[in-house]
Amino acid sequence: MNDAQDMQIGERIKRLRRQRHMAQADLAQALGISASYLNLIEHNRRKVTVPLLFAIAGHFGVEPGELVDGDEGRLVGDLMEAFGDDIFADSDLTNLEIRDLAHANPAAARAILRLYDRYRLLAGDHPVATTPGGAEPFHLATDAISDFLQENSNHFPSLEAAAERIRADIDRTGDGFEHGLKAYLFNVFGVETRLASLPHGIARQRDPRRQHLLVSDILPAESALFLIAHHLGELAAGAEIDAVIAASALPKGDAPALARNVLSAYFAAALVMPYEPFLRACRHYRYDIERLGRRFSASFEQVCHRMTTLQRKGASGIPLHLVRTDIAGNISKRFSLSGIHIPRHSGACPRWNIYSAFLSPERINVQLSQMPDGQKYFCIARTVLKGDHRYNAPRRYMSIGLGCAIHHAREMIYSDGMDLTGESQVVPIGVGCRICPRLECGQRAHPPADHRFRFDENIRPESLYARMA
Repeated sequence: MNDAQDMQIGERIKRLRRQRHMAQADLAQALGISASYLNLIEHNRRKVTVPLLFAIAGHFGVEPGELVDGDEGRLVGDLMEAFGDDIFADSDLTNLEIRDLAHANPAAARAILRLYDRYRLLAGDHPVATTPGGAEPFHLATDAISDFLQENSNHFPSLEAAAERIRADIDRTGDGFEHGLKAYLFNVFGVETRLASLPHGIARQRDPRRQHLLVSDILPAESALFLIAHHLGELAAGAEIDAVIAASALPKGDAPALARNVLSAYFAAALVMPYEPFLRACRHYRYDIERLGRRFSASFEQVCHRMTTLQRKGASGIPLHLVRTDIAGNISKRFSLSGIHIPRHSGACPRWNIYSAFLSPERINVQLSQMPDGQKYFCIARTVLKGDHRYNAPRRYMSIGLGCAIHHAREMIYSDGMDLTGESQVVPIGVGCRICPRLECGQRAHPPADHRFRFDENIRPESLYARMA
């Protein structure tokens, strides 16, 4: 491990210990070291030996690499994106200073990000109303949820356990999962499920008077099934969901309600795609998303999401990143365990295949990507179609991007026939134009934040922003 990595490990160990409400003395005793030595490690004043690194990882149930390659890279990227704003143009902050802040004091760095989120909200063209009592505006809550999922590695053991317990009860009926799911809802909660013609834009509706759960009859079969499982999660895993939210640092306002919906969806995915069978199928089919969708009666997007949750101790899947965007570049979902940085405040690099996927709808687009720091990633992207399944109904395309670090690429079927060691197929990408140092890029929408124009009257570059001082 190098010095930069050493500077990050102490903070990660401290964060893991605090998340589990452990005293330093208790962790030190479990590791067979003194409390004073652990204190020095947490304050980055002692190096961590490889045997001790493995002992700490084993105690917390994480992979050793997670201690070395935690979320500081994502935090650095978010900070660089924020400090790339024009309001900091005269601050003369360097990348090294921003990295030092993230590594030495990540709590302060996250506080700065929250402050910048608030600034962007207040500086917007349209005022955002708050609920009585000053509740958080909704889109700030969505950022909080993204951070919440990232901090938990998008894995919630208590929800997995609840889903496995209920799935076992459903499977005992022997009548198939869909029939057993509806029977469970009726027998345990008195809720009868029916397909119905619902108003435009309504996918599911509860009739509390008759105890009917009405599901739109124009939804794809896998979407209807997922909505029923989602409702069961609200009823059957409510205590587990409330406990997860209570233990979180989510802000008040809309965030807890949004988290409850997200965690109910997590339960639904765990119920439809049970952990162990799904992980075995992922490995057997080599992460063939469409084949897995057929196996578990799930959509492309549902399978991609479920793949990102496979982080159980001793039985984990590939560390993946996932991003979802619309055709205008608005990122609506972002999560990364691969190490790649997904922009927090703006659209991603136009060279990412998540955008070129719109040129060939519903076909899987494969890309070898390299970030400016030299790290390479194996990425796939495909569009999915949203909207009503009725004549003349408006439709919209979203693009789903999924990927991993290059050393995991051979585990995915999409890498077959590709030269992963050569440079000919590698696409240089960045995070966003304002913080990307690639001056030779002809697809720039903005100049880098730390550069100034210098025009050469004899040369007209492909992009005005591609040649800077």
